[in-house]
Amino acid sequence: MTPERLGLLWGVTVFSGAVAQALAWLTGLPGVVLLLSSGLLIGRAGLGLVEPLDLGDGLETVVGLFVSLVLFDGGLNLRLPDDGTRQAVLRIVGVRLVLALVGGLLLGHGLAGLNWPLAAVFSAIVLATGPTVVTPLVRQIGLRPPLGEVLEGEGLVLEPIGAVLALLLLELVLGNLHGWRELATGLLLRLGGGVALGAACGWLLAEVLRRLPEEPRTDPLRLQLTLGTLFLMFTGAEQVLAESGLPAAVAAGVVVGRRLESDAAELDALIRQLAQLAITMLFPLLAADVSFAQLSPLGWGGVACVLCLMLVLRPLSIALATWGMGFSLPQQAVLSWLAPRGIVTAAVASLFAIRLEQAGVVGAGRLQGLVFLTILLTVGLQGLSAGPLVSWLGLNQSGSEKPKAGAASEAAGDPPPILPAAVEQQPGGH
Repeated sequence: MTPERLGLLWGVTVFSGAVAQALAWLTGLPGVVLLLSSGLLIGRAGLGLVEPLDLGDGLETVVGLFVSLVLFDGGLNLRLPDDGTRQAVLRIVGVRLVLALVGGLLLGHGLAGLNWPLAAVFSAIVLATGPTVVTPLVRQIGLRPPLGEVLEGEGLVLEPIGAVLALLLLELVLGNLHGWRELATGLLLRLGGGVALGAACGWLLAEVLRRLPEEPRTDPLRLQLTLGTLFLMFTGAEQVLAESGLPAAVAAGVVVGRRLESDAAELDALIRQLAQLAITMLFPLLAADVSFAQLSPLGWGGVACVLCLMLVLRPLSIALATWGMGFSLPQQAVLSWLAPRGIVTAAVASLFAIRLEQAGVVGAGRLQGLVFLTILLTVGLQGLSAGPLVSWLGLNQSGSEKPKAGAASEAAGDPPPILPAAVEQQPGGH
């Protein structure tokens, strides 16, 4: 690839992302929807100005580093202020690890026509909701706590698990792993090793940052030290254990956020700008890899598969996970509906499709097409409807939840709490 072509690729990608963000600010439409649309416009499905595969092996490196930055920012902001909120996240994660994997396997094979091995890879790839989509969406629509924290926590926990599991299932398909015992061992090793490395690096980084004087002139140094540590940690983890860099990035962010406490706000203001830039660049770049030739063979079976994931499997998982926790029907409706897939899902699908095609596995393009169809439908439908839905249910920051008929709070004229005491968070928390 010539330097001129490479420069054009990045120039068009960054400009289209910036225009999409500007339109989102002007129109009030969800930024992730417009970013996805801009990628389709400049890529294979549109004008053909950007071909992500022109980056070669550099695509995986760029995507990995940018995603680690986004996940670190998510970990830095992760706040689960009480036992009830943490319990809700853990229960949703546990239930979805079972139902989403089994349901995705059956739907991918039965409706979308994937063979069983590729259907298993598909179910792992689309397991997690994307923090890169959920977090901006939650902030834009002003979702009242702790629902936003539950959705963000679910995505941050499941994103690394889904990516690692998908990689191991891919290795199983390619014959590099032998049996489910090796798969389970590899999963625990990568997740455990990544979390341990991330926690250690996060602790060291936090100790260094705490010893810097709290002056505006040290802010650039804080940012540089953080980025240097993060990128070195991520690349080192990936060299030792593939895909362990993602759980390491989340763990490092969580540890730094907790160790710095009040000082984390200043660092977060710096990191969040870069994380937003990463999202602005990555979403159009990865969406540009989608072509209608990959989507059209799926037909209505692929659409039905994704709709069943959204309208049947997700609500069932949320209903079982939150059973007996005091969530109202409006709250369960929001948790059930807001489950868009994001950048990590797109990146994993793109990179896995390349490896499957190189290995001569039949159906690689069909797998990638189904994953991107899932992203398109979840981001498009849920992104556009999230604001009106949350406003109508009274679950945004400026509203109050609609009271249940016959409730004591209605008789007294007081608005009901957003959640019972077991899972309540103060409005100012994040």
